[in-house]
Amino acid sequence: MQRTISATQARIRFGELMQEAQKGPVIVEKDGKPQVVVLSKQAYDRLVAAAPHPGWRDRLQDAHARLRQEAGARTLPAPEDLIQQARQERHEPL
Repeated sequence: MQRTISATQARIRFGELMQEAQKGPVIVEKDGKPQVVVLSKQAYDRLVAAAPHPGWRDRLQDAHARLRQEAGARTLPAPEDLIQQARQERHEPL
């Protein structure tokens, strides 16, 4: 069973809120609108374990795909050219 509590009551009865969260998620409302959910550490750990964890290669491929999409038909300079330009700018007098 899901329990809902006001933010004020959550603040006043935080110890009780922690005990309730051990039984199941507790929704905390502010001005009658759900704002946060308090869960037990075990429930949180289950959520984290179930969530997909893309590796760095997958994240890099996603970033490349987004860059290609944003670039559209524009041709991007070669990385070597950008590095050379940065080196030249670094050595220019201020």
